[in-house]
Amino acid sequence: MSLSTPTATHTIRAGAFGNGTHLSCRACGAKSELGPFYACMECFGPLEVGYEFPAITRAQIEAGPKNIWRYQPLLPVPVDVASFPNTEPGYTRLIDAGNLARELGLRKLWVKDDSGNPTHSFKDRVVASALSATRELGMKVFACPSTGNLANAVAAAAARAGIRSVVFIPQDLERPKIITTAVYGGTLVAVEGNYDDVNKLASEIAGEEEGWAFVNVNVRPYYSEGSKTLAFEIAEQLGWRIPQQVVIPVASGSQLTKIDKGFTELGKLGLVDATDYKIYGAQATGCSPIAQAFRDGYDVVKPVKPDTIAKSLAIGNPADGPYVLDVARRTGGVIEDVSDEEVIEGIQLLARTEGIFTETAGGVTVATLKKLIETGQLDPDAETVIINSGDGLKTLDAVADRVGPKVTIPASYDAFVKAGLQ
Repeated sequence: MSLSTPTATHTIRAGAFGNGTHLSCRACGAKSELGPFYACMECFGPLEVGYEFPAITRAQIEAGPKNIWRYQPLLPVPVDVASFPNTEPGYTRLIDAGNLARELGLRKLWVKDDSGNPTHSFKDRVVASALSATRELGMKVFACPSTGNLANAVAAAAARAGIRSVVFIPQDLERPKIITTAVYGGTLVAVEGNYDDVNKLASEIAGEEEGWAFVNVNVRPYYSEGSKTLAFEIAEQLGWRIPQQVVIPVASGSQLTKIDKGFTELGKLGLVDATDYKIYGAQATGCSPIAQAFRDGYDVVKPVKPDTIAKSLAIGNPADGPYVLDVARRTGGVIEDVSDEEVIEGIQLLARTEGIFTETAGGVTVATLKKLIETGQLDPDAETVIINSGDGLKTLDAVADRVGPKVTIPASYDAFVKAGLQ
């Protein structure tokens, strides 16, 4: 099959997508050539990358760089991907969360802390994969619609790579996320409406403007593969094994489905024992279309209008919704949701017990974990991993009126003693 594409005059080089060999429709299974395509020509279903993997060993991976490119053979990127300027994300901490485990009554709990990425969220992973595809496809503008974290990651990666960026955000996005996108000097566009309105505009532009790579639209098949590296790292950091339970925040749902895909690929390649695991999804009640569909027993997701402080999860029409439902049901997991009040409590609980300040999405995950335990939907004796997808400094407003000095005193020892601070 030819690896050339009719877009402009660019020819895709051999090996541009590593061991990726084709695009496959997730709905009907039809295959197509690798290129800037994201919808099936047969049924308009979403496309994903298919591979022909060679034999891959643990030693080969462990000898790689301390970032996501150690998993290059498992991603749609060329062997020389690390030689191009990029933010080098990944290989973040897997934290033994014993304090939180004891408080919640869990035997063993780990926190995969992706706040340690270059722009302080897991989005650096998927953007790095998308940037490679953008370069290999000869596209000239790096763009995205975003609820915030993706905006940061795209703007930073574009600056590092020396490519033009154009980022579209809802006009009511949290101020810290606006600042931490605009600082990189790309074009930032605030759009009237919510994320779904922004995403619709991005899709229209992608269909009209040649050479624009919208990371989560027309290069989405390559972009989404970056989330597999969370699964790869978790397994490697656990000594090459898969945890029994994983709780994952859900916006579009892509992260959850790709973590599942990552575990599956590791098992098929013999890099881990293909043991059973359960995947749980976490949503905020104010934007919980997948959780509602799960409870109702539906296979499709009814769009909603988001109304939650967890803006990074506020996608009312999630693209991967049906596939999230499939993964949760197939693995024996659950999709659950929690209120904004529970989200704030979750942020504070993780900070107080483990010294990790998470953004609202992480608050959703911690609060959902707590709810799953209290309702008997998650086994407290099974080894569990939760994903902290971003840094709390991005969503300070969520806890700004809940924390602060306990007391204000004069600058004297007597005042210190009188305040009972000994």
